Order: sequence, then structure tokens, then C-alpha cells
Amino acid sequence: MATLYVVATPIGNLEDISKRALEILQKVDLVLAEDTRVAGKLLSSYGIKTKLESYHQHSDDNKKFKILSMLMEGKDIALVSDAGTPGTSDPGNELVDFIYANSNVIPAPASPRGEQAGIQILPIPGPSAVSTALSVCGFNVSKYMFIGFWPKKKKSKIIKTLQNISVPFVYFDSPHRVIKNLEAILDELGGDKRVFVGRELTKMHETHYRGNISKVISKLKAEKHLKGEIVVVVE
Repeated sequence: MATLYVVATPIGNLEDISKRALEILQKVDLVLAEDTRVAGKLLSSYGIKTKLESYHQHSDDNKKFKILSMLMEGKDIALVSDAGTPGTSDPGNELVDFIYANSNVIPAPASPRGEQAGIQILPIPGPSAVSTALSVCGFNVSKYMFIGFWPKKKKSKIIKTLQNISVPFVYFDSPHRVIKNLEAILDELGGDKRVFVGRELTKMHETHYRGNISKVISKLKAEKHLKGEIVVVVE
């Protein structure tokens, strides 16, 4: 029985990878990576020489069928994204859905080997930018909504929808748009809600900005060169 492992990798600090993830990446026949250069650095840092191939948002059905064929031949494959857990704001979910739709996927835990032919899809959990930001924001996030990357269009509509849901929400943003998007949230929601902005989480230049939206906007505007990956939590 072949297995597709969905493997979480560090969002910045390479030491955040689990021992189990390293063992999987070492033993599989192939690692599918959103960007082979990024994954190559991770594997190289741990002396792992497993073959790498790309799988990204532009990969077509021919690529998916090739991956499925390898699994059906009995080859084990690991799927990784550039950072964090595959399937969260990246094309990993499309591949998993494709395999479910086009093959006999055995529920985990599967029947004893040899009794049933098929493919297993197993998660290897680990780092996530969402849970990392939630863990240090200090807000009540027993319930929350994750909306992926903040949309470039129809911002007012999504803000009104989030207001009606009345739970904290989390999103990814760009350093080029984060201030403008926070200003839009402030204009639409009013009340100067508290927010947490995490920049370059787990990396050398990790920075946290926390407080009322207007206060955080002022802090961000004071930064001369705002760069890096950004996660925002709105209380």
C-alpha cells in the first residue's frame, strides 16, 4: 500500500521541524514541493537526498495523474509547501482531492497490509502560521475564522460578512498592503478593535505589533522598510 504523506515544514526556523517529519522525508521515494529550491534548502540542511519534484498552483491534471500513477505503483510520496502545513492557502488540497476522486483511498488506520489494495493519505502535523499567531495574540480565540490571504477586491463585502459572524478572524497579508487593509477594517468596523500583527514569525527578524488598530497602523507606518511574511489576527 502506497502512502501520500502531507508533511508540515517550518514557517521560518528550520529547527521547528519534527523528528517524524524528517524520518518521512528521508524514507519516501519522492518529495513534491511547491518550490524545489525552498524544499531543497530544508532537505540539504538535514542531509536528506530524497528526489525532489515540483507541484504548485500551475500544475495541471497531467501532473496529478503522474503522481497518482506513482502512488498506484507502490511509491511513497511526501507533499510539502514552501512553509507550514500543505493544503492551507496552497494547492496541496487540490492534489489530495484529486487522489480521493480518482483512486481507492483506504481510511486510516488502514486494514493490515496486503488485505486491501489502495492508497493511504496521512498527515504529518507541525508548524502553521495561523496557530503560531493565535498562540501569542492573547485574544480569546476559542472560536475563530481563517480567511486565507486578504482579498484584493470586494474588501467591504468580506468585512461586513466577518462583522456579522462576530468571531475573531485571521488572515495572511503582504507588507505592501497590510496598512491599507487595516485602515479599511478600521473604517468599516469602527470601534478601533484590537489586532495582532505577526511579521516574520519564528525568523531572525520576528516582530509582533499588538493593540488597537489605529495604534498598530501607526507602528507599522513608522517602520522604514516593512518586509516579510505577515499574519493578522483581528479580535
